[in-house]
Amino acid sequence: MLINADFSRRATVTPDQYQWVASPQVGVERVMLDRLGGEKVRSTSIVRYAPQSTFPRHQHPGGEEILVLSGTFSDEAAHYPAGWYLRNPPGSSHHPFSDQGAIIFVKLGQMPADKNHRVRIDTHDPRCWQRWADRDVCPLFADDSEQVSLQRLDPGMALFANPVERAEVLVVAGEVLADTRACPRGSWLRCPAGNYPGMLAGAQGATFYLKTGRLGRAPVPV
Repeated sequence: MLINADFSRRATVTPDQYQWVASPQVGVERVMLDRLGGEKVRSTSIVRYAPQSTFPRHQHPGGEEILVLSGTFSDEAAHYPAGWYLRNPPGSSHHPFSDQGAIIFVKLGQMPADKNHRVRIDTHDPRCWQRWADRDVCPLFADDSEQVSLQRLDPGMALFANPVERAEVLVVAGEVLADTRACPRGSWLRCPAGNYPGMLAGAQGATFYLKTGRLGRAPVPV
């Protein structure tokens, strides 16, 4: 299965375009934002857990990255309310579930095998945020190939001050304007290398997940 698989082109999915698809597990649905493969896959998705839903224990040979958007996402180790960022390295496994229901942003199969960083960050903790020039930033992960953060901008501010190598954005709060197109909370945008002066925070400002760097590399086997 190939969805938004050409990383040389811009891709945008707004909430009004969501197409919820059942997963192999009852009570768990997903919106496929990009995808290369079947169930063992390199993918980016919005995943919705119904209350009292569970997923069998499984491994992630290519790693897993999660941002909890609403509700509470859980595994055998802990409960993670909205705002938590999780990074499970290649080779890790878990048994996820949600008692009250949850919506999460998930990236699978996108980590090199030699990356062993396990990350747990509560982005609602003010101590995790820093002031960087014209914006507030919550660093989530960085190495020599990718940088991941949450960023908070005032209305009308440009998302990118300079050209980017590659960038992926998920709007967490507020609104992003992409060349005048309104991208509200829940919108996902992927941009190839280039300059994007028309990508601005909307009238209420914007908080967004941002990944720059390695986005178009060949899929990691999972």
